[in-house]
Amino acid sequence: MSDQATSAADISLAADFTTPSQQDWETEVLKVLNRRRPEGKELNIDQAYKRLTSTTVDGLTIKPLYTMEDGAEELGYPGVAPFVRGTTVRTGEMDAWEVAQLQENPDVTESRRDILNDLERGETAVFLRIDPDAIAVDDIPAVLQGVLLDLAPVYLTSRTEQLAAAAKLAEYLRESGAEASTIRGNLGVDPIGAAALAGTPADLSVVAKANDLAAGFPGVSPLVVDSTIYNSAGAGDVHELAYAVATGVEYVRALVDAGVSIDDAFGSLIFRVSTTTDQFATIARLRALRGLWSRVGEVLGVTEARRGAVQHAITSLRDISRDDAYVNILRGTIACFAASAGGAEVQTVLPFDTIAGLPTDMSRRVARNTQIVLAEESNVGRVNDPAGGSWFVESLTRQLSEKAWAVFQQLDAEGFAAALADGTVGAQLDELNAARAAQLATRKIPITGVSMFPNYTEAKLQRAARPAAPELGGLTVVRDSQVFEDLRDRSDAARAAGNEPKVLLAALGARRDFGGREGFTSNLFQVGGINTVLAEGATPEDYVRQMKEQGAKIVVLVSSAKVYADQGVAVAKALREAGAEQVLVAGQIKELGEGGEDAVDGNVFDGMNVVELLSTTLNTLGA
Repeated sequence: MSDQATSAADISLAADFTTPSQQDWETEVLKVLNRRRPEGKELNIDQAYKRLTSTTVDGLTIKPLYTMEDGAEELGYPGVAPFVRGTTVRTGEMDAWEVAQLQENPDVTESRRDILNDLERGETAVFLRIDPDAIAVDDIPAVLQGVLLDLAPVYLTSRTEQLAAAAKLAEYLRESGAEASTIRGNLGVDPIGAAALAGTPADLSVVAKANDLAAGFPGVSPLVVDSTIYNSAGAGDVHELAYAVATGVEYVRALVDAGVSIDDAFGSLIFRVSTTTDQFATIARLRALRGLWSRVGEVLGVTEARRGAVQHAITSLRDISRDDAYVNILRGTIACFAASAGGAEVQTVLPFDTIAGLPTDMSRRVARNTQIVLAEESNVGRVNDPAGGSWFVESLTRQLSEKAWAVFQQLDAEGFAAALADGTVGAQLDELNAARAAQLATRKIPITGVSMFPNYTEAKLQRAARPAAPELGGLTVVRDSQVFEDLRDRSDAARAAGNEPKVLLAALGARRDFGGREGFTSNLFQVGGINTVLAEGATPEDYVRQMKEQGAKIVVLVSSAKVYADQGVAVAKALREAGAEQVLVAGQIKELGEGGEDAVDGNVFDGMNVVELLSTTLNTLGA
């Protein structure tokens, strides 16, 4: 090295590059978009922006480029009102959030073992589900045996027995001998959420009873606003946010009516929120919830320092797939990162085999370590609001806040419990589910391993079955992958009965001609568990022969536009005359040239309704 030291200031890695302007970016964008457009029909920059701008199911606008004008007017600080940047301030220590893995195994011995095993290996809190198909109310003391309550907070959730579970936990805490001031957690009482699941009117008298149960435990909040219920039933980011705020307001009012001070009422609840694979939307939603809740506190006259919203983030059940389940590990990682960057105080990552049955030790370990690796090895837990100041995230946070506040105001007029009871919320969810189903069916919202790149010959995960859950009359879980899994089940049932669903791919020309569309088409049909058989030949008779040998009812032509124009119509006509019930072409029908529309029954292409195609195909194949 030279004796003369070189400082960082003397080195400029960008010195040889000019700083691009927005106009430079726009010029390059137009070059790409207009590359194959005919002369005189090129897009201008306004048309380019419009084409590159997308809209989510919730109506959020996602622009292709963000500038300083999209950022926050005042960035603010974590830990102070309006708390957008965080209710609690991370100090740089490893315990940035509580790691609380879900425990719902009804076997007391196994649940206690799992709890202690998790606590010994990085978990810092206990999260119990108390229901007839999970841990029994009377078993709460037994499963918590050995847990140091002054070190590990306990969080409850229940769909059917909230007050009974809260009472049993409160009794156990009082009899535990632990110092009351050191005990933390949440009793999990959410009467509006329970009513949403049961399809019954909400009993808000439960709110005051739950508050009484928590008396004497300053670190234990009695109520939870569980917005994951609505996410699982189809709510997007805007409506989950609006429903959470609306529910919280009802609980605060109920507590104040029971004689609780506004400050204490505000501190009596936490928010349980979903965290999804839409990383930036999740970060923005957690930030927006804190800002909106602080605004509610401001209107109600809550002391400024007590207006923050504590959030318990849980992997969205709607995002988890049954098929190709190991991909759920990646989904859980993205969702966990989003919750971390979004500032959640408590996190639960659902194991990748959650849909298959009761998780194993291995899947629980992976879920637990997802949090620990992100917090400790990736150092995400050392940073406060890492997305703060991002023009995109600030814009998304603002959009979510504005749209959710508008929905909240509509619901708050009559009260959220009343809006649930009269069907208003159900109608909103139906509309959202229909919009999302359309995007899932066309794969505009893709699901890796399910609607894209499926492994339809995979062996299904074998897990211990969950006990039968009580039938409830309210909101139900609508998983995104369910419609594709149902198609796979139809194919599997037909295959087991000796009627394997299959489609013949008539590959015209050489591999360089048909390779790309063969791969696309195979992937398309295998989404529904339908096998694809490749047929190659030189004459129409070659394809007819192979169709008969395979006993195929449906044939898809796959090749390039040039080969289609030379051979497509002749092959298609020969196949139909030989008895093919359906002949399709991969690509556009016009590529077949003259007579193409009469020669085939339709086409397969990117962006089509895949669910409709596969359902029709299975019907034709008798599956």
